[in-house]
Amino acid sequence: MREVFQLELQEVQERLVEISTLVAASIENATKAFHESNVGLAEQVIAEDDKIDKLAISLDELAIDILARQQPVARDLRIVVSALRISASLERMGDMSEHIAQLARYRFPEKVVPKSLRPTFTELGELDVAIARKLTQLLTTEDVSLAEEIRNDDDRIDELHLSVFDKVLGETWKGAPADTVDATLASRYHERFADHAVSIAKKVQYLATGDWVGVEA
Repeated sequence: MREVFQLELQEVQERLVEISTLVAASIENATKAFHESNVGLAEQVIAEDDKIDKLAISLDELAIDILARQQPVARDLRIVVSALRISASLERMGDMSEHIAQLARYRFPEKVVPKSLRPTFTELGELDVAIARKLTQLLTTEDVSLAEEIRNDDDRIDELHLSVFDKVLGETWKGAPADTVDATLASRYHERFADHAVSIAKKVQYLATGDWVGVEA
């Protein structure tokens, strides 16, 4: 029975990696659609979010079934419970990618943000893609150095997010009301995507080290 249980825990990890891989592809395509005003790619991201949702639900069902049948304790219990929470965060990351793609679709054939903000959003997108890839590696390897890299990338995203607000609230901002709304929403989606990744990274770091310091409740 112990061997079966370990195989089930391995399956949980593999499913988390699968979902994380899809999320990484989703944010990469969403940011590309956003910058290139590629409505076809935006539609693809929106359509494929349903697959992420279904995989997350399936993983949750597996984790709950393991809890009911195996009644794990100590570290094994933490692994299963953490998987449920990580799954939820990955699903939300997929939603953020979808929201970014929806902005691209809504604004097509125009760009979502004015030219003055495009370098900022280029960097935001690149950082989100990098974070998503590092998160997949972290879930695969439990290399805790990646958790620190994710947090550092998130710090930069927070800075860029604040700079967008400074820009649209500044006296020199010439954007229309719709431009202001789109820019603030897009910035928020990028920032929240990274926040969920940091939350996952902290949970994986705790599972790998047993250290609660800095880990969210």
